[in-house]
Amino acid sequence: MYFAGVDIGSTMTKIVLTETNHTVLSAIKGPTGPEHRQLANEVMKMALDQANLHLDEILYVVATGYGRLNVPFADRQITELTCHARGVSSLFPNVRTAIDIGGQDAKCMKISNGKMVDFVMNDKCAAGTGRFLEIIAATLGVKVEELGNISLKSTKKLEISSFCTIFAQQEVVTRLSDAENLEDIIAGLHDALVSRVAGLARRLKIEPDVVLTGGVAKNAGIVKAMKENLGCELLIPEDPLLTGALGAAILAKEYSVKAMSKGEPSPIKARRLEKATFFK
Repeated sequence: MYFAGVDIGSTMTKIVLTETNHTVLSAIKGPTGPEHRQLANEVMKMALDQANLHLDEILYVVATGYGRLNVPFADRQITELTCHARGVSSLFPNVRTAIDIGGQDAKCMKISNGKMVDFVMNDKCAAGTGRFLEIIAATLGVKVEELGNISLKSTKKLEISSFCTIFAQQEVVTRLSDAENLEDIIAGLHDALVSRVAGLARRLKIEPDVVLTGGVAKNAGIVKAMKENLGCELLIPEDPLLTGALGAAILAKEYSVKAMSKGEPSPIKARRLEKATFFK
């Protein structure tokens, strides 16, 4: 039996296909555009092709993320917090604190026995998110994926006093005009972002194991700064972008099992009827 998790985030859309034992058969990522429904169809087709499957072979589909209501073939919509917690727990069974830094928000979750029991979230301001780094990278004239390695060369972190993205951007321009080293400026910016997110996490009382997810977890400078700020080791998934979609796929199996135990009809039949128009 096969299951799918679709995570339409603010900047990236992810799909994970799994089989009964949670083995990942395919995983696809792509930029989130304005047409969520069309994008979901396109990415799903790519995932199915990669796994050599057809839509009517997928027993259950769970959608999550900001655009979860715009996935036309989903059987259920579940919040990204619940899916992230489930996905992280499947990879790191002893996780107690999960920190997810996405494109436009930052989430900190307290997890117990694989389930989220508390959370705090920043989704009102770009500070402490991937968008903050994108804006700063553009100001510095470097690629956002280069920030981490550049910052690791720093020998003197420069303090960035403003939490506001716009003011921080102005402060960076001032630092450049003062002929400060690029790597020291970026290291200071990483510290500023981490300070914002770590402050959120401390509201929950941080307990190990601590897992860091989201696209920003690929930034080595952020990982280093977060370890130093929290004073503990961090566990990072092989692909930190996929935890939400993975959790959604795992929950898809669980809901499918519940439905079958109650004698409810499988959604496969309905999907077969829709198959002719699915990719139009």
